[in-house]
Amino acid sequence: MGLLSDPVRRRALARLVLRLNAPLCVLSYVAGIAWFLALVFPPLTQRTYMSENAMGSTMVEEQFAGGDRARAFARDFAAHRKKSGALPVAWLERTMRSVGLEVYTQSFSRKLPFPDETHERYMVSGTNVYGILRAPRAASTESLVLTVPCGSDSTNSQAVGLLLALAAHFRGQIYWAKDIVFLVTEHDLLGTEAWLEAYHDVNVTGMQSSPLQGRAGAIQAAVALELSSDVVTSLDVAVEGLNGQLPNLDLLNLFQTFCQKGGLLCTLQGKLQPEDWTSLDGPLQGLQTLLLMVLRQASGRPHGSHGLFLRYRVEALTLRGINSFRQYKYDLVAVGKALEGMFRKLNHLLERLHQSFFLYLLPGLSRFVSIGLYMPAVGFLLLVLGLKALELWMQLHEAGMGLEEPGGAPGPSVPLPPSQGGKHTGPRQGLDGTEAGSPDLPSTAAGLHRPHQLLTGLPAGHHHGAHCCACQASWAPDPLCCPAGADQPGSHAPWQPVPVAGAAGGATVTGRGLAALPGSASPGCAGAPHLRRPALPTAVPGPLPLLAAFLECALLEVRSACPGWDRDSPRTPFCLLLGK
Repeated sequence: MGLLSDPVRRRALARLVLRLNAPLCVLSYVAGIAWFLALVFPPLTQRTYMSENAMGSTMVEEQFAGGDRARAFARDFAAHRKKSGALPVAWLERTMRSVGLEVYTQSFSRKLPFPDETHERYMVSGTNVYGILRAPRAASTESLVLTVPCGSDSTNSQAVGLLLALAAHFRGQIYWAKDIVFLVTEHDLLGTEAWLEAYHDVNVTGMQSSPLQGRAGAIQAAVALELSSDVVTSLDVAVEGLNGQLPNLDLLNLFQTFCQKGGLLCTLQGKLQPEDWTSLDGPLQGLQTLLLMVLRQASGRPHGSHGLFLRYRVEALTLRGINSFRQYKYDLVAVGKALEGMFRKLNHLLERLHQSFFLYLLPGLSRFVSIGLYMPAVGFLLLVLGLKALELWMQLHEAGMGLEEPGGAPGPSVPLPPSQGGKHTGPRQGLDGTEAGSPDLPSTAAGLHRPHQLLTGLPAGHHHGAHCCACQASWAPDPLCCPAGADQPGSHAPWQPVPVAGAAGGATVTGRGLAALPGSASPGCAGAPHLRRPALPTAVPGPLPLLAAFLECALLEVRSACPGWDRDSPRTPFCLLLGK
């Protein structure tokens, strides 16, 4: 505190900061970039692990074998969709009922702020179809969601076929403790948002939709599925949601675990996992994956239907089947077994996923960087902004201090035009206590001024200083003749008369304190119709001068009320000590 309160030390610190600001900014920026690049190396990146005890083991036996049935459903769905030109709602209702689900539909419409790029339309309407598999061993208090988005141009028929085949397989199992919702949405994100808003009974986007006729329990987790063909070479996972939100890391670890168990090739950001993190090739590949994830989060838009579930505190991710020119290919049975294993482990949850990380970066599916390790890099980059702001503040402060004289005298005030009559016949008295001859008044270095110099917005004779100084009529000596309007900030010291000019003839009028100023409202005081108030000094801003002025006026009132007190005595009157 002494370093900041001492003006000399504060100015020395300001000059030091101004001189070293540019090197510090460069050093902080380089340190932030270097820290960020170092995040992909094993000392800073850690291996992923399962935090939730209920999902720690993958010792479940996947029994899904409905690959042929899934392909048949996919062909029928594609044919009916091509025939109707839209989502085949009637066929979906009939098929879901045939596998034993409670089927409901929801219609929705949304007015777009801009026309659709493809169809040049402002109003989009569609229908969502969903079926609920009730848990046979528990009440409908919790649920899981498997959703397939169907856009106008997307070919997601294989995903719909696999969804219906999994629904038929799950219907024959008796170990489910949570409801499972099988959702098929139209218009991709619009249909998903309409269903979520209706399910949670909110409306945050202005979507017009019909209320849901059937509901399940509170949604614990959701998986969005996108498949473009009957065979896949890898499964790519998308985790970035709306405004950069991320699901719980345990859900991602669960997906990777079952992909490894089934021999599926899984990718992140479309890139394979580095095999060797000890060489330079592994961290470099991890750096590319990490940068792609950061850029996707910075975009703020959801990269899949799962991103809208995260807004409602539902952990979700999107799985995309990729069919490339790789040698190894997998059919719908392998993908269905991975989904079955994930849903069986999520069925064991006793509470929401909360034990693992929600803020992280992924250089790979088997490695992660926690928030405690990547925030120092962000801090170094933000420090540059703080240093530049401090430099600008120091420069402004030094420019303000440069207006003062070295001895502490205030800067020049705005000159006032001279008024009629009056000649200067006596010495000018400043605010400094030594010049005014009063030991009770602080100097100008403290920034103390008379009330009529501070309260520039009050009418003449109505401010507190004029009234309190009017009480000093008994001790006012002969006035000093000064031209009216020649007073400047700090020219009225206590115990000194204030000379003013007459109203018309130019003769001086004997004043009595501030009450004799031109425009005073006190009886018997002549003067101009308004009070000329000097401009405020710019070197001493803040409430301290105003507070000191009012305290001085209060002291004058008390002293004037003390009987028998000698005005020439510098000692405090006895009535002040007694509090009378």
